[in-house]
Amino acid sequence: MHLPHQRGPLHDLPDTPEAYDAVLADVTEQALARITPDGNLEHPDAVDDIGDTSLGVTSLLAFAWQRTQDPRLPEAVRRSLAFHLRERVYAEDNPGYPNLKVRNSGLPYARYTLAAGAHPIGDWPSTVWALLQTVNLLDTTDGLVDDEQRTELLELAHGYWRWLTEATFFNPQEAGNQAIGCVVGGLMLARHLRRGYGELVSARALRLYTDEIRAHRVRDRGALLPPEHGGAYDNNYGPISLSFLAQAHRVSGEEIFAEDGDTLARYIDARLTTGGFDIGGPRYSEQHSGFESVLGLRYFSRRIGSDLGRYRGDTRWGRHAAQADGGIDGHFAWMLIWQIQDGTRWHREPATAAARHQLRSGTVSVAFADRMTPAVVEAGGTYYLPAAVNRQHGFGPVTDGFLHCRPMGEVRVRDLRADGLTAKLVTKPVVGRDHVLRHVRSLYVTDGTRLWMTVAVERLPGSPYLLAGLPYAADDGDRVRRVATGEVAAAGELRLTHPEPERTDHFDARSETTQELAAFALAADPRGYGNPDEGWRHLVASTALEAEPAPGAPGDLHVFAVRYGAEGPFSPEFELGEQGLTVRTEAFTAVIGEPAGDERGEPRLTLRG
Repeated sequence: MHLPHQRGPLHDLPDTPEAYDAVLADVTEQALARITPDGNLEHPDAVDDIGDTSLGVTSLLAFAWQRTQDPRLPEAVRRSLAFHLRERVYAEDNPGYPNLKVRNSGLPYARYTLAAGAHPIGDWPSTVWALLQTVNLLDTTDGLVDDEQRTELLELAHGYWRWLTEATFFNPQEAGNQAIGCVVGGLMLARHLRRGYGELVSARALRLYTDEIRAHRVRDRGALLPPEHGGAYDNNYGPISLSFLAQAHRVSGEEIFAEDGDTLARYIDARLTTGGFDIGGPRYSEQHSGFESVLGLRYFSRRIGSDLGRYRGDTRWGRHAAQADGGIDGHFAWMLIWQIQDGTRWHREPATAAARHQLRSGTVSVAFADRMTPAVVEAGGTYYLPAAVNRQHGFGPVTDGFLHCRPMGEVRVRDLRADGLTAKLVTKPVVGRDHVLRHVRSLYVTDGTRLWMTVAVERLPGSPYLLAGLPYAADDGDRVRRVATGEVAAAGELRLTHPEPERTDHFDARSETTQELAAFALAADPRGYGNPDEGWRHLVASTALEAEPAPGAPGDLHVFAVRYGAEGPFSPEFELGEQGLTVRTEAFTAVIGEPAGDERGEPRLTLRG
């Protein structure tokens, strides 16, 4: 089976003017065939996230008319705009909406679901989306609609802004993408308001960003990030937040948006594998955005000088939101318009500078989590996740069911490049159940096609082994395929174990259950509302690669050595000397310094091919 949402890298989608004109031409034909006598452009299958969708298609038609002057479009734009103004603007409070600060304000809002009281929790983001569709129309309908409609449209946009910022709590779902989107809406609206008042709205938008979003950033992997549905980052919504930061910078020129976008972009770059695979988040573990991410990934790929477009998006939404039949939906339509308007081109080369939470060369990459334990290992086109044993997750030595990967003190990192090799040495002080402090030294070396992982630790009691990952997925053309094996070799005996079947808190990679579905089954709240990352932390055991210690380890050490991306004989040699532990493989010789490090306590590493 294939993972449903991770498909092709987004930078593979053509983004020339001609390609975008073809997209708009297709949208035009779909819309003209769909429009009802009363002007409705909604997809007939749309139920949720519907309040802004007809207006979104209208905005695409107006934008297409700007570019083509197609004589069929003015009447369709006026008729569909009239439909939204007449049928999709709500001013009476939605029964059950929990986040009002002012009841019966009479201000307009958009509904997530049209039926009164059916699903009111989504009205705040739906109103953000409707505001953005409205301001986009204000930008593109000059000379297309009459003064009366344009005045009504401006009043509606202002009303949406006031409902979002006065009648309700701001950002009630703690969703960074929604909140930054609201700020963008305010900045764009301000340009259409009368002089003096527009400046007040713009200033208010900037204050909301600094006081309600930026001041509440969450730290992860060394970066401060806008919180997303209660967590630091979500691999669906995080890149969408990056798009909103790009538009905020484009509209306002305020450097704060560029700076925060650069930070988020570097964070995304560090967590993305070379192949663009990513997993994890507080809302969805494996769902990925499509066209909604293009603006931000492209804009900031150029700013930070790294290939963010390798992000594997859901290319079913590669151009615009679509329903199951592929027909245009209209949701998030402004993102397509903004990416067409923006002239930035993809930066397609990877960054070469070392990053603390990333090791990357050629087709090999390791993305490290906050505590410098691998979050994803990629080699030979296969992706390995942290395995689980006895409710503990990670890569590292295991003895008597205890996983030695959680640091008890400062984690030191040393990066090195030599002779076509790229290496990272991670040194952690770790305390076991016996309360003995040991230093776990993990060396990762790659030649761009293979990855060698060597782990040295003071001798452990019992019968230790190295927990070396959960083989989970592999590249398969434009798709990512679920797997349960990979090309791995070890210096000691290597085994692939599977947990008890048919237990929710045990994950067998041979099953067709995805990580996301397994995580939601363990989460405290319903799918779509619970935190899958939190649920996954309740996993007791998983499929796991387990490597026995390498034979002949010197001194009072246990040494484990694993090679990813190639099978066959693997016989590394180890020698303990004055400079530290020498590791010799078929591709390199490395010397890992003693745990005490240099005069500043930093780890010593030498490497040659």
